[in-house]
Amino acid sequence: MKLALHQGPAIGGATEETFGVIQSRLAAAAAAGARMIVFPELFLPGYNRPDLHGPLAQPQGGAWGQRLCALTRAAGCGLAIGWAERDGECVYNAASCFSAAGEQIAHYRKIQLFGPMENTSFRPGGGYCLFDLEGLKAALLICYDVEFAPHCRALAEQGVELILVPTANPAGFEHVSALLVPARAVEMGLTIVYANYCGREGDIAYAGRSVVAGPDGQILAAAGPGETLLVTDLAVTAAIPQTLLSRQLDDYRTPQP
Repeated sequence: MKLALHQGPAIGGATEETFGVIQSRLAAAAAAGARMIVFPELFLPGYNRPDLHGPLAQPQGGAWGQRLCALTRAAGCGLAIGWAERDGECVYNAASCFSAAGEQIAHYRKIQLFGPMENTSFRPGGGYCLFDLEGLKAALLICYDVEFAPHCRALAEQGVELILVPTANPAGFEHVSALLVPARAVEMGLTIVYANYCGREGDIAYAGRSVVAGPDGQILAAAGPGETLLVTDLAVTAAIPQTLLSRQLDDYRTPQP
C-alpha cells in the first residue's frame, strides 16, 4: 500500500483555504497511487491557535467531518488529520482517519498533552484506537504521545503494525523525528508515519523533518524543513528479514528483587 504525508504551513481557522489545501493534497496523493495521506496535528483550526480551539471545536459527525468524508470519497484517497473536537463541555486534541470510501474509520484523543497551552485548551484522552487499514492493523497517536515508549509497546502488544502520528513539532526538537521516532519503530517492529508542520504559526517555528520510519529503523521517507508531499510504499517492509526485526516483546525480562 502506498501512503502519503503532507508537510506544510499551518492555516488559521477552518477556512476555504484550509479545505482547499486538503483537497489538493488528497488529489496529489491519489494521483501518486496513495491510499491514505496523513496531515499534521490540529490542522483544523490550527495548532498554535488557542483562541480558536474552544470556539471552533466541533463534534464528531459535524460539518468538518462531513466535508472531509466528501473530500476523501471524491479523491478516492483516505485521510488522517488532527482537529479540535468538542464533546459537550469538553474539548479534545483529536485525530480521525477517513477511508477512501468517505467513511470515518478511526478516532483518537491525545493522551499526552504537551505544555501549558494544550493543558489549558484540552482535556486528555483516555484510550487507544485500533483499526484496519487496507489489511494492516493500525493505530493513531498524536505528537508527544509517540515519544513515550510505553504507548508504542502497548499498541505493539495488541498487534499494531502501523502508527499514524499527526504532529506539531517545533524547531529545536528535530531529535524527535531523527532519533525518537525511528527508535520507537525499531523497538517494537512498527512502521510510524510522523507528519509535521513547517514554517511559522504565531510565536512557534516548526521543525518540519516529517518522517516515515520502518520496523527495522530504516527511514522510508523523510522531509526537509520546507513544504512537501512525501509518498512511500509500505510494501517494502514485507521484504525485511525477520532477523533484522526487534524481539523485545518476546525477550524482555522483568528484573528480580
